[in-house]
Amino acid sequence: MTIQRGAPARADDEQPTGHRADDEHPPTGHRAVGERRRLALLWSVVAVLATGGVWVVATLPHRGESATGVPSGDKLQTAAAVAGHPAPPLTESQSFVAERYFPAQRTYEYDGYRARRSASREGADCAAVQNDKTRNVLADLGCQGWIGVALTRGDQPVVSSVTVLRFLDAGAAAKALQTVREKAADFEFTYPDGQSAPAEGVKPMSVTRVELVGHHITLTVSRYVDQRAAASPDKADKADEVLALSNRSAAAVAGMPFMWM
Repeated sequence: MTIQRGAPARADDEQPTGHRADDEHPPTGHRAVGERRRLALLWSVVAVLATGGVWVVATLPHRGESATGVPSGDKLQTAAAVAGHPAPPLTESQSFVAERYFPAQRTYEYDGYRARRSASREGADCAAVQNDKTRNVLADLGCQGWIGVALTRGDQPVVSSVTVLRFLDAGAAAKALQTVREKAADFEFTYPDGQSAPAEGVKPMSVTRVELVGHHITLTVSRYVDQRAAASPDKADKADEVLALSNRSAAAVAGMPFMWM
């Protein structure tokens, strides 16, 4: 039996099934040019997108800024807080003012007494609140400041002048207490705004109280708004009782802000 040999295989048939000969070699001719053009176009698009993305990121407002690039209100406040320094706390002498201890908008009440602040003033030189400015009755006693307020009752025609004297400590205030009691008439009366002192020689009816409160001394003098003259020393009438009760309550009101100092 004769076995016949097949014809030799073609070159193309020698390549593995599914494998193209042109995959093993770079494209040539117009095909290579087309490939390069497509790659160049692709990289151009990528470059444009990248540039645009950077521009968008660069132009978006940062956190804490408005769209115009100006810091927002919160940013400004933070910057101000950082740039500035916290205000140092006030010393006792700096904060010793009438508005702190006797605010104008407050109503002052105690045991049926009801009044409002009708005048205020303050100073560091205790000689300034004395009638005779050439002679300081508190010389060498360490008075470091004063407050003067007028408390006017709403239900009675009575005004009380409150003078608060500040000393370094309770010991210094206690040492000056007797002098203030003996010289109470030497201190000015704080009149309500718009009211002036009585004519020379006129002595209004008055009730006075001096008390030690911590390292402060309160001097409270109560008078009638019309500054009527005093009654005879041996006669006590209803009017004097009104003044006495007003004075006691006004003195209690005056000491309250300083009781725990």
